[in-house]
Amino acid sequence: MGRSGPEVADIFRRYGAAWREQHWASLSTERRAAMTAIERCRTSALGGHVEQCDRCGERRIAYNSCRSRSCPKCQWLARAEWIEARREELLDTQYFHVVFTVPDEIAAIAFQNASTVYKILFHAAAETLHTIAADRRHLGAEIGFFAVLHTWGQNLSHHPHLHCVVPGGGLSPDGSRWIACRPGFFLPVAVLSRLFRRLFLEGLQRAFDAGELRFFSSLEQLRDLVAFRRYLDPARQVNWVVYAKPPFAGAEQVLEYVGRYTHRVAIANNRIVDFEHGKVRFRWKDYRNENRQKVMTLEAGEFIRRFLVHVLPEGFQRIRYYGFMGNRYRKQKLARCRELLGMQSDTPVKPKEGRDYRNKVEELTGISLRECPFCRQGQMVCIEVLAPVASQDPPFLDTS
Repeated sequence: MGRSGPEVADIFRRYGAAWREQHWASLSTERRAAMTAIERCRTSALGGHVEQCDRCGERRIAYNSCRSRSCPKCQWLARAEWIEARREELLDTQYFHVVFTVPDEIAAIAFQNASTVYKILFHAAAETLHTIAADRRHLGAEIGFFAVLHTWGQNLSHHPHLHCVVPGGGLSPDGSRWIACRPGFFLPVAVLSRLFRRLFLEGLQRAFDAGELRFFSSLEQLRDLVAFRRYLDPARQVNWVVYAKPPFAGAEQVLEYVGRYTHRVAIANNRIVDFEHGKVRFRWKDYRNENRQKVMTLEAGEFIRRFLVHVLPEGFQRIRYYGFMGNRYRKQKLARCRELLGMQSDTPVKPKEGRDYRNKVEELTGISLRECPFCRQGQMVCIEVLAPVASQDPPFLDTS
């Protein structure tokens, strides 16, 4: 949605050309595409249409969006659609939020091997939750959950971690009953941490043995097996961070919470304070200092570099589903969970596919894109379609 104030796109438009000249050769295809998409988003470069109010006659130009998953302005509708789909899958039970984080040594390897290491992170975390939950000493049930990958910290540093949202219970091995965990307690985090560490390091070693890891620059020496194992020694000795937040208060809180996590990009536009004289200032929360709000200043080139670090490889799925929420058997197993929990099994009426995006927005968010923003009484009607304007460089539009 529209907003006033400086945006990531403005920073890219003003400083992106110079930054490209310096780093083009080392820039991946995905990052080049993301940068271009964000620069052109909602500009004449993508085309659009002219709307006019059928009551007061006021006109406005609405340019098309880039729809890039890395764009801070193009995720709100996708997020609303995703939340609506999850609403139909909520169970009448408590929910937990479990976070898996890797040490700095692993983050450095992930920086150079994003796709491979992120896949290992998903697999190790999922296998950890499945294994401990299935153990009769803990829960003895098949659980279901979804996991969301984040790769950033508040200051845009590279900080890979996985957010898992898990119902507080699961199906018995024979599927005949629902086994609930204790109120306010899911699984022991110390046990989760140790198994997660072992599974992750085993997966990383297999990737190394299969030649799936590439090392260069400061990590070039890790191409040697002995050096690789020695590098990981500190990670084997420390406790890996796995923590479970207090359970959600209810189903609606789950939706409100996960909506902030699922389609988030590295930094939201509302955190950017200003950019001038080649520097960018943005707000960030210092978790190590009582969550205090601070303002960080970065050179524009460093800001661009940090932002692009978090552009995922093409086709990489950052939201994944497991257990009885896995895509293959989700419908049948969720129906069984609802039955065992005594929930109503009414089939929700889904919106028709292919409906106008303005209707879709209003259904999902309650925001009308048809209402005239000037007189608040008329309806905006499309009177002209604007073709994309071909240009080598995106126009600089300072939205501040």
